[in-house]
Amino acid sequence: MSRVTPDQPRRPAAEVAAGARPTGPAGPAPRVPAPRSGEPPRGRAPLPVAAGVAALWAAVTSWLPVTLVLGLAQLSEDAGSLSGALRAGLVGWLLGHGVPLETSAGPLGLAPLALTALAVWRLTRAGVHVSRAIGARGGRSPRQALTVAVGVGIGYALLGALAAIVVGAGGLRVSPVRAGLTFAVLGGLAALVGALRTTGVWVLLARRSPAALRDGVRTGLVAVLLLLGAGAGAAGLAVATGGGDAADMIGAYRTGVAGQAGITLVSLAYAPNATVWSASYLLGPGFAVGTDTAVRTSEVSVGALPAVPLLAGLPRGPVDGLGAGLLAVPVLAAMAAGWLLARRLLRVAAEERAPVGWSALLVPAALAGPVAGMLLGLAAAAAGGPLGAGRLAEIGPSPWPVAGVATLVVAVGALLGAAAGRSLTGAPTAPRPTAPRPTAPRRTAPPPRRAER
Repeated sequence: MSRVTPDQPRRPAAEVAAGARPTGPAGPAPRVPAPRSGEPPRGRAPLPVAAGVAALWAAVTSWLPVTLVLGLAQLSEDAGSLSGALRAGLVGWLLGHGVPLETSAGPLGLAPLALTALAVWRLTRAGVHVSRAIGARGGRSPRQALTVAVGVGIGYALLGALAAIVVGAGGLRVSPVRAGLTFAVLGGLAALVGALRTTGVWVLLARRSPAALRDGVRTGLVAVLLLLGAGAGAAGLAVATGGGDAADMIGAYRTGVAGQAGITLVSLAYAPNATVWSASYLLGPGFAVGTDTAVRTSEVSVGALPAVPLLAGLPRGPVDGLGAGLLAVPVLAAMAAGWLLARRLLRVAAEERAPVGWSALLVPAALAGPVAGMLLGLAAAAAGGPLGAGRLAEIGPSPWPVAGVATLVVAVGALLGAAAGRSLTGAPTAPRPTAPRPTAPRRTAPPPRRAER
């Protein structure tokens, strides 16, 4: 006898045979109220609110470390205050975004790239958070990604203009319009990167772009990273070699342990600048540490320098002997990027059992040159700036020579590395089609004979 309860009435045999599971008690479906016209769906934040909160959080998380470091740098036995540290933090925060400041000693525009990288990272995360907050995650909508970038850029521009007004009230001359425009461009571009990744538009654009362009951009980026890594190694070695001079410069400030720690952190904030300078030195154009000065592998012409620990690693003269091998570092880095390109394409071709033509290999290698030149030129422009009027009005590498030399060196090196990788590794060939094996004809039994009468 089957069990029948009021909550589980008897079902037809056909339904039981189909293996349908019993459902709960039948009842009216819950009614979900439809959203009113013009009202955003529940669970999604309005764009102005989300963009404003994300921009404010990005600003706070990039401003507080600057305030702490500059507060430590100002500490001494009879100097340093909370209001001074807060104002100095705003000054350094504006400077880290590339906003020039007018002081009594002249313009100040040498941005610490470590702070710039921190601000860009926080703004990228702001684009990610806003995209999730408005429900655009995985939507693959370019319009939503641009909307997020514009919203974050506007909110960040207002904060930059406000910071410029506050700093201007303290005696420094800062243009709020210039600060607002700079913050809007930097905030919008960085937030756009995060929004493109979160919404999935980045993957969509990558799939629709030609394969040669994707490989060329990837190879150029790898070459830039290798060159910057070589520059960082050379700069670190130079500073370590002149470590005694750097320690003497730090001890000469007489600011106590906390102040010396702050000065060291300020020097570390300019370490990415030194990396770009060193990469420009390895490429050949070099850099300047003042007007009418030059620091190149073939010439070193500098005068009196400020007591900055980071400048203790400057070369004493042109390279000679074994030091001339530094000239081959950029070419070797570009060849390594081309070799990696060839290895990757050959591995993919081996998995797909398809041949790799020379055009599919050499075209991306040639495109890597302009990509690397553009990136290194932008890095050189961001790593330089004035440190006052007069002699220190020109510091850092010149962008156009760096971009031109990097384009040529990376293109030639990547072509050589890609060609060597294909020639030494070998290209997979497509499998030969095998002919079908002949089958023997099927034998049929003979018809039965008729019995003779």
